[in-house]
Order: sequence, then structure tokens, then C-alpha cells
Amino acid sequence: MKRPKSAVSVEHNPYTSEQNRIGLERLMFFSDAVFAIAITVLVLDIHLPVGGESADNNQLLAMLLGLWHKYLAYLISFWVIGLYWINHHRKFLLIKKFDHLLLSLNVLLLMVIAFIPFPTAVISENGNRTATIFYALIMALAGLLLAILWLHAARKNALVDARLSRRHRWREASGPLITAAIFLLSIGVAFFDEGLVRILWILILPVSIITGVRREAAY
Repeated sequence: MKRPKSAVSVEHNPYTSEQNRIGLERLMFFSDAVFAIAITVLVLDIHLPVGGESADNNQLLAMLLGLWHKYLAYLISFWVIGLYWINHHRKFLLIKKFDHLLLSLNVLLLMVIAFIPFPTAVISENGNRTATIFYALIMALAGLLLAILWLHAARKNALVDARLSRRHRWREASGPLITAAIFLLSIGVAFFDEGLVRILWILILPVSIITGVRREAAY
């Protein structure tokens, strides 16, 4: 005899509330560690050229100024990783339960976050079109994975607070999606003007601050 449809549970979560709490705490501790390591490793690519240790004042100043492209790559990557961490932190304040897919998506996200120092090193050494597109793709991928993670958790309020409104769910998805969209847009721009791409990336800073403030005001 078939079970009546009304008896079929839409949501299946095999964990107790205490197991969910402990599991989410471990997930967040692990995630914070990966974000912290990735954001710290960025600075390792900035170092003085050969001969810097014996340079005089003018030579040292010229060397330091000559590293501007490395400073810029560091600034953009540090800010974007920090921005993704802020978004990750906000979302896991709202996520109350977890499942295997959520854990898997989070691991994929962390894999990309941990990889970001490499494209940062590439673009700080060679700012051509290939390096620009490679960097933009990795940064956009991180944003898309974060958005997918949230959309999975928020789908029918399966893993989030049941009182969360549809509007609130979409507002939370908008942050990483906007950042990912800017990086994807920059790929097309790179075919015309690689310098303009850097300006587009810098716009992520004020845009993220404005959208973040507006999102909080809306709540």
C-alpha cells in the first residue's frame, strides 16, 4: 500500500538540534581558518626585488613604488576574500541546520578561496589578458559557489530560520552574485582594455559597502 502524499515529509534532517549546533560550529571554525590562511598568504607574494637589501634611499623608494601592481592585486584580493567571508558569516548566522550537500558545497567554496592566492600571484607578475581572465574567473567562481550554497540552504527555508521571508532570502543571495557578475563582466572588458578592468574591480569596494549598508537597513 502506498503512503499518502500528506504523510511524506518535504524536509529530511536526521540530526538533532544539538548535533546541528555542533556540526555548524565545526563547519564555521574550519571555514574561518581557511579564509584566514588564504587572506594571510596573499602578502607572501610581495617582496623586494633582488638588490633591495643594499639599495640607498632613492633606489629603495623606486623599488617600493615599482611594486604598485602587487599592492593593487593584494588590495583587491584581500578585500574580495574579506567580502566573501562577511557574506559567509552572515549566511551562517541564518542557517540553522546542515545536510551533506551543504557541507559539500562549503568544501568546494573553501577550495576556491584557498586557491585565490595563486591567480593573485599570476596577475601581480603578468597583467596581460590571459592573467586577467584567469583571475576574474576564479573570483567569480567563488561568488557563484557562495550564492549556490545559500540558495540550497534557503530553498523552501529547508536549512534556515523558517520565519525568513522570500525577500530576505533573495537579498542574501544578491551580495555574492553582484560581486561575481562584476568579475564576469570584466572578462569581456579585458578584450578591449585591460587597464579598465582594474578600475572595474576597484568599484567592488564601494559597491559592496553601499549594498551591505542598504541590506542591513532593509532588515
